[in-house]
Amino acid sequence: MPAGSSQADDVADMIAVIRAAAERFEDVNVALAEGYVPDPTGECVKAGEHGLPAELGHMGIHYLRPDLLGLTGSEPRVNGTGTHTDFMDPAILLYEPQADGSMVLVGVENLVFAQAWREAGHGEPPSFLGRTWDYMADDPAVPGDQAHGFEPHYDQHVWFRDNPRGNLESFNPAVSCDLRNV
Repeated sequence: MPAGSSQADDVADMIAVIRAAAERFEDVNVALAEGYVPDPTGECVKAGEHGLPAELGHMGIHYLRPDLLGLTGSEPRVNGTGTHTDFMDPAILLYEPQADGSMVLVGVENLVFAQAWREAGHGEPPSFLGRTWDYMADDPAVPGDQAHGFEPHYDQHVWFRDNPRGNLESFNPAVSCDLRNV
């Protein structure tokens, strides 16, 4: 969406509000104290390692709130009852690892499990600021794990670091899993 358009301004304004609400999570210890846990795999997610074009970029390391995701199990894939869509209280925080061991908060994400979403009576995927959330499920014809170890789900990212592809896209080429010096 073109910069300066009303919809682009609405997106930028909402991202600023969400970022202000998440500011306390710039300290990863606050996130831990509030119930977020690092993704047990420790993976810093890169598009190229999940069967997608590497130029899409990275997501970073995910810190999850199991209660907001409604996690029910992890075998054979992570599953849950989560239908949480409130970005003012996100289910997932996205961090970029730094060379000194610190983490930089670069965005937030919400994820709802497709089956739970349908069972809650929703006929359409969730949407945010006019954008339908991404549907993630593994495609056996594509190498890599496109759903990142999760059962089919919808997710929506909100990037605080400017994303040249759009601040609501899944991956961000301005985020790197390659350790940076702060």
